[in-house]
Amino acid sequence: MSNASAGPSSKAKTGSSHPSETSLKRKRGLFQKDLQHMMYGFGDDSNPLPETVALMEDIVMEYVTDMAHKAQDIASKRGKLLTEDFLFLIRNDLPKVNRCKELLSMNEELKQARKAFDVDEEKLAQKD
Repeated sequence: MSNASAGPSSKAKTGSSHPSETSLKRKRGLFQKDLQHMMYGFGDDSNPLPETVALMEDIVMEYVTDMAHKAQDIASKRGKLLTEDFLFLIRNDLPKVNRCKELLSMNEELKQARKAFDVDEEKLAQKD
């Protein structure tokens, strides 16, 4: 029931410049398992009510969609969407900025490790 009430309110919040009909047609339950685990990690029951998870999913999807649209609006001046556009949007929320920078640096380290591993594999293949 909470899904039906969340739909029109999110439609009104998105504004006329962004397509709200497509956001209502998205797959439901795409992040349910992940959200259940996250909710449990933050102190909820290990098996939360499906309505609660659905509401959380609606809130998260609305937030992510809104952030993506705002980032796209910022990037439209330049013509290319970059990671810095998202960092600009959250610049006033220091914990989010720090976590994003941590994840970005970890991602870069993983890329370099994969690249080094691929180079090592190629050298071993050439020796055989």
